[in-house]
Amino acid sequence: MITAYDITLARPAHALEIAQLSRDAIEYGLPWRWTQGRVMKSIRDAATNVVVARRDGELLGFAIMKYGEDEAHVLLFAVHATQRRSGLGSALLAWLEATAGIAGIRAIRLEARAGNAGARAFYLRHGFVESGLSPGYYEGSEDGVRMVKHLA
Repeated sequence: MITAYDITLARPAHALEIAQLSRDAIEYGLPWRWTQGRVMKSIRDAATNVVVARRDGELLGFAIMKYGEDEAHVLLFAVHATQRRSGLGSALLAWLEATAGIAGIRAIRLEARAGNAGARAFYLRHGFVESGLSPGYYEGSEDGVRMVKHLA
C-alpha cells in the first residue's frame, strides 16, 4: 500500500472535492450544508484553516478548523473510506494540532456523531475527551458528542 501524500492548505480549486467528501463521509443522511460555496468561504476566511491530504492529484482527506482567541474548533474532518486506518487521519490531526500550538491555541474542540463509534474512538486515542452531549445537534436526527483536547 502506498502511504505517501502531501498535506497542504486547500486552494479554491479544491472546494468542490472537499464539499463532495463532506457530503459522502460526514453529512450522509442529513441535508447537504457544506456545499462548494460554503467550503470556499472557509478557504478564504483568515481565521480558518482548510487543509487537504492529496496524492497524485486525488483528495484523500481534509479538515476545516476555525480559530478563536485561545481555542480552535474543528468544523469538519474526513478521510476517504479507502484511506481509513492508514495513518492519514492521524497525520491530518497532527498538522492541525501543530498549527494550533504555533498560534497559541490552548484547546481544540469538535463534535462527533453520538453513533459514530469509530470517530469517537479515533479522537479518544488522540487525547481528546468527551465533554458533553448536544441533543439533536445533527439536524435534530442525531445527538452530537462534544470533545476537547487541551494542548500543552
